[in-house]
Amino acid sequence: MPTYAYACKDCSHAFEIVQSFTDSSLTSCPECQGALRKKFNSVGVVFKGSGFYRTDSRDAKGSTVSPAPAAAPTPAPAAAAAAS
Repeated sequence: MPTYAYACKDCSHAFEIVQSFTDSSLTSCPECQGALRKKFNSVGVVFKGSGFYRTDSRDAKGSTVSPAPAAAPTPAPAAAAAAS
């Protein structure tokens, strides 16, 4: 279950509470019964396992990225006219 942070608008009391996604937001401060506001923080995401990091798909020597293939040469307009 996620942890939500709240702060009171009146007394500045700040606290965190574990709530379900389906629970309603808190509206009154437990200290002074004043109005609460929900604080928003950055989300901490942790990727575990292989394949999440740029270095996971590389060999020990360096990059495994191959160069882009060269474009096929296009015939010159004079050569195309001489062929017809």
